[in-house]
Amino acid sequence: MLLRRCPHGTWEIAHELPHPALRTSVRHYRGYRISTGLPRSRRELPHGEVTLVLGFTGELRIWTPDRGPAEPTRHGSLLTGLRTDTVIGRHDGGVSGVEIVMSPWSAFTMFGVDMHELAFTHTDPFTLPGRSLRPLADALANTPGWAARFALLDRELTHRLAAGSGCAPQALRAWRLLLGSGGTTPVSVLAAEVGWSRRRLSDAFKEQLGLMPKAIGRVIRLQHSLRLLTSGVAPARVAAECGFYDQSHLAQEFQRMVGCTPGGFLAARRADAAGPPVEDRSRGKVTSVLAGAL
Repeated sequence: MLLRRCPHGTWEIAHELPHPALRTSVRHYRGYRISTGLPRSRRELPHGEVTLVLGFTGELRIWTPDRGPAEPTRHGSLLTGLRTDTVIGRHDGGVSGVEIVMSPWSAFTMFGVDMHELAFTHTDPFTLPGRSLRPLADALANTPGWAARFALLDRELTHRLAAGSGCAPQALRAWRLLLGSGGTTPVSVLAAEVGWSRRRLSDAFKEQLGLMPKAIGRVIRLQHSLRLLTSGVAPARVAAECGFYDQSHLAQEFQRMVGCTPGGFLAARRADAAGPPVEDRSRGKVTSVLAGAL
């Protein structure tokens, strides 16, 4: 477990990988306790995974900037599915809880809901059908220490995965083919590879993963671009390697999905801020940037 603490005790962030038996489904655990009294807003980017937040104290306010002025939704805990746009999350400097990042097919198995219903939304996880998540949230809040909390998550999620109905193997194979191509494989090719019609594949993706194949391909390609950009690759080369027509096409897609240009995003990633570090939600993904830095 990686634990980072403020010397003054105003925040701590704990990171842990799940039990090895879970790692093909559950990506990452993150525990947090923040009592800085300093409000913070983060821009959360599309990343192709499902996030479950079980809050102990405080609340998060979330809104989608590209949809114009709107009253933020308020959440103590939340479950968010796949999306192709960016949201802004804000807290007032006093929150604590646990965050679990998982693949969409494992969320489909554990929660037994149509993943399309979770796409582009932030759902109260305690309203899901089946076995309630509230006892788990209460147990986590009352368990002392991050290591014990993460061990409790291992046990609970292992049980839920074993008890649920899995995703169709054809949908999983198509997802992996799409991921391996950097999001560029056409839907017709994916369907032919798994022996399904395009319609059947698209319906399965929508139900079991949350988005249609083309939309998921856009998210995969964006993440590929973000990883290259943050590692120092020039935008023109990123555009060529990620299948964009040119650098202008890359900038247009960034504007639609991230809300800024590649250069603006990189400048925001370099911005300093008081309080805990701005960390990505999942290893190997580029998911977050300070909203005020854009």
